[in-house]
Amino acid sequence: MKIALRTACGGDFVFARNLYFETMRGMIERLFGWDQTREERNFTGFFKVEEVRIIIADGQDVGWIQEQVEDRTVNLGSFYVLPAMQGRGIGTKVLDILLTRAADQSKAMTLAVVKINPARYFYEKRGFRITHEDQHKFYMRADPKRPPQDN
Repeated sequence: MKIALRTACGGDFVFARNLYFETMRGMIERLFGWDQTREERNFTGFFKVEEVRIIIADGQDVGWIQEQVEDRTVNLGSFYVLPAMQGRGIGTKVLDILLTRAADQSKAMTLAVVKINPARYFYEKRGFRITHEDQHKFYMRADPKRPPQDN
């Protein structure tokens, strides 16, 4: 399967919104109850098209990521793959690309994951560790891999 990332455009808003609601609705309902107006407002507030890239698998849009790049870190603010496409290695490949790029820039990667989200284990398997937590989220970090040193 060929995986690529492309820069998002304004036309991707609806795709991203629908995928976010499809993947997060159950967790949001469980934690806070579902309020469509609140969730529309929240999504519109955090979705910044200039930070978003669309995940493409074999020519089809299958997900999206949103990153905030800073001096020492890259924060993975959003990472969603269509449920029908999960379990095929797409998320692993995308995360490997992102971690490699961050390491090439000597940057750590950070993210937050809702405590009840099983994605936490996906991130831990790929080198993320919990740095702290709040009532609803674990905050995680993966430091750039250092090449072995000659002795």
